[in-house]
Amino acid sequence: QLQLVESGGGSVQPGGSLRLSCAASGFRLDYYAVGWFRQVPGKEREPLSCISSRDNITYYADSVKGRFAVSKDSAENTVYLQMSSLKPEDTAVYYCAGPYHYCSGPNMKNPPHYWGQGTQVTVSS
Repeated sequence: QLQLVESGGGSVQPGGSLRLSCAASGFRLDYYAVGWFRQVPGKEREPLSCISSRDNITYYADSVKGRFAVSKDSAENTVYLQMSSLKPEDTAVYYCAGPYHYCSGPNMKNPPHYWGQGTQVTVSS
């Protein structure tokens, strides 16, 4: 059974950093891509980033480019989202989702079948 479990959310001051983790089971990150999304109540879900399977191709939305970095540990079958220079507008519930056959901006517009439970990130002074 495919499963994605996020962890690492929390509260941080503006300018701070957090690292989210997404542990995948039931499929291998060596063969499938995984994406990160976020959602604020009352707003549409926003695709943020993804990382491909074997060649580590990445994608970032303009809203997080240069501040967020996606990576993975194939041995742990876990994807990470390192978030830096956080802003109050980054406050949201963050989700990882997959699997994708490949990572790309257009592909991120297609919601995958499996989603994590979400983790809250709050950026506030």
